[in-house]
Amino acid sequence: MTVDVKYRTTASATGGRDGSARTEDGSFQVQLSTPKELGGAGGSGANPEQLFAAGYSACFIGALKVAGGQLKLKVPADATVTATVGIGPRSEGGFGITADLKVSLPGLERADAERLVEAAHQICPYSNATRGNVDVGLTLA
Repeated sequence: MTVDVKYRTTASATGGRDGSARTEDGSFQVQLSTPKELGGAGGSGANPEQLFAAGYSACFIGALKVAGGQLKLKVPADATVTATVGIGPRSEGGFGITADLKVSLPGLERADAERLVEAAHQICPYSNATRGNVDVGLTLA
């Protein structure tokens, strides 16, 4: 697979799950904390799963807009995607993640909303990156 890259960004982390991360240009900085469920102290910092959920949900809305243009369907201004990301041990060893996307498209007929979500799932870079590697559930609210 080849990708015609139109944008590239760089971020660095130090200290792992109990450190910090920031983009090279300084536009985004975050303190990190390991959740108690993963053996950490918890705390007010974010964790990689939260960052992944935020990125996936935002990206999927962008894919909905692209799909809407292709299908001649208007994506409601108050469309919402809520991503729930899970992490845990894999039966094959190591750790894996899961993702569930709950999509709200107020005002759209259900059949149109379903077509839009399916099309967006084929367009979204996060969906394409995870396909075959991560169980992703799609629910229409």
